Amino acid sequence: MNRTPDLTTAVWRKSSYSDGGASNCLEVADNRPGIVPVRDSKLPHSPILVFGTSPWVSFLAGVKAGSSARTRG
Repeated sequence: MNRTPDLTTAVWRKSSYSDGGASNCLEVADNRPGIVPVRDSKLPHSPILVFGTSPWVSFLAGVKAGSSARTRG
């Protein structure tokens, strides 16, 4: 059984946490029910990481909490 999701129709968008520079370019595909595919926009044909929706939401919450802690000083 093939458990690799078909991502040929994935619509990729650059993460708002990417700085727009040449070195930090993370893309996610939001149009995949139940999963969040993630890739390096500089290497779009390299392997793609696939996360479940719940772990991805937890990850984003942690990133946002860490970002808030840095700005507070």
